[in-house]
Amino acid sequence: MSDFLQLAGRTVVVFGVANRKSVAWAVAKTLEEQGGKVIYSVRSETRRQSLAALLAGRPLFVCDVEQEGAVDRLAAEIAAAGHGQIHGLVHSIAFANYSAGPRAFHETTRADFLQATAVSSFSLVEISRAFKPTLAPDASVVTIGISSLLVTPENYGYMGPVKAALESTARFLAKSFSADSAVRFNVVGAGPLKTSASAGIPGYVESYLYAEKLTFRKRNLDTQEVANAAAFLLSPRSSGLNGTTVVVDAGLGSNYFDRDIIRRTMRAGGEEGGG
Repeated sequence: MSDFLQLAGRTVVVFGVANRKSVAWAVAKTLEEQGGKVIYSVRSETRRQSLAALLAGRPLFVCDVEQEGAVDRLAAEIAAAGHGQIHGLVHSIAFANYSAGPRAFHETTRADFLQATAVSSFSLVEISRAFKPTLAPDASVVTIGISSLLVTPENYGYMGPVKAALESTARFLAKSFSADSAVRFNVVGAGPLKTSASAGIPGYVESYLYAEKLTFRKRNLDTQEVANAAAFLLSPRSSGLNGTTVVVDAGLGSNYFDRDIIRRTMRAGGEEGGG
């Protein structure tokens, strides 16, 4: 059988598995199916215990990227465990404090914004720097972003700018690493997904269902479709892609003037105006 993606035997560190619904898990599972070796990094000891059955027999480490020095310690632990050269990194980490519920963007607190930036964006810098000594010359780094940085959903709030920072960070890392390596950095710009993390966003269900109606196929993304794109970017077959974002949204971003949505909106507007 042809190994088109050429992922067999390649070692990839995956950050961000929380449960079976995680994008990180879908990516990791796909890599393993293609013959790759996956090293897992999770946020806490509690998370490691909750994943014990799912990740049984696999190399599993704990790293809370919010803690200064944690990523350096992780890189050292993985190197000491004898896992050898690393061919890829998957950054599927994001956090936003929505505990206060929906609020206007201008009411975002400094603490929340900086925490989200540190965990969701700057962690990519720290991870890349810490693993640089063990990365293969042609390694690929992939992070999970969002399909559009131009939309302004109120319920997503300050995570919009934070995800914009993540995308920019990937481009700057691509440029920085190019000085002495062929390591590539790319972003998968994913449309709305049904994950546990997304469920924590206020009003997400309504946004998810609305987005589904705007896709060309009238069906939202499956997490596996995002994982497939990530696997391609991690493979040598995507060698011509660097510092870019591959949008995976089933046409959502090109379908704002969908006929059915327009009709429903205008009909609803007429009903409201009719009294």
